[in-house]
Amino acid sequence: MQTECLVEGNATTEIEVRVRFLQLVARTVGKATVLKSGSSSAVREFHPVDRLVLDDRVYQPWEEAIERDVILPMCNLDALGCGLVPGAFNSQADKQFEHVRDSTGVSAGVIIRERKPLCAAIEVLGQKVADALFRISVRVCNTTPFESTNQSRREEALLSSMVSTHTVLGVTHGKFVSLLAPPESLAELASTCKNIGTWPVLVGEEGQRDTLLSSPIILYDYPQIAQESAGDLFDGTEIDEILSLRILTLTEDEKREMSQSDERARAMLERTEAMPEEQFMKLHGVLRGLRPLKEVQ
Repeated sequence: MQTECLVEGNATTEIEVRVRFLQLVARTVGKATVLKSGSSSAVREFHPVDRLVLDDRVYQPWEEAIERDVILPMCNLDALGCGLVPGAFNSQADKQFEHVRDSTGVSAGVIIRERKPLCAAIEVLGQKVADALFRISVRVCNTTPFESTNQSRREEALLSSMVSTHTVLGVTHGKFVSLLAPPESLAELASTCKNIGTWPVLVGEEGQRDTLLSSPIILYDYPQIAQESAGDLFDGTEIDEILSLRILTLTEDEKREMSQSDERARAMLERTEAMPEEQFMKLHGVLRGLRPLKEVQ
């Protein structure tokens, strides 16, 4: 993905680049089937299953995620580029086992978490396009070796992917230019910025111009969580009502699985089920910024 933006600055201006993404972890579940008696200890064999139920608890395979955060050293704009950082991120393969025990303490199953290797390179380039004005380009490249075959599945590729990648840029002794609403004098230059797979906007307090968020979803400058949002659902912005209603349509078995998946999901379920009708009505819609229409001449 590539982020391009404009920065007003001088010889003292510095840029900080932070790349955040998720690395997926494949979680599989195994069930104990055969008890082998060894010379010194008993060993259980496990085979993969789609669902394991132990003492009213449900264990299922799915994909988990690890939050990754890569911060590059500050880069002086006067150098007109920081160049390529080939080893910006490098994670080795890993596999971990977690035994699941029944009420008697016997290991009746196992949860296996497997992480594929993941490598990334980040390139930061700067170009002076006018007096006290620079164009900054940040390219994030997944350099993980991956051999694609006719049998390759999307799920396999995702395990070697940088999921939901966001680039956050900060500037000291300078100011970012809004690409959504640039000054008239900079509109033409702003239109030449090429952003691939990402959408950069100003973030922070209204009028603040020292931080830029470049995300894979379309936002506006200074995005905020809606005050009607009762809690953290998915993105906490514009689809709270849809997600809340979807949660309430879950079957009892699905709700039980959701509550047992992790603490965040359990809290989300409990909060949604306890939400009063008045709060649901607030999620349905709200009018802001009403203004009179201009008279037609």
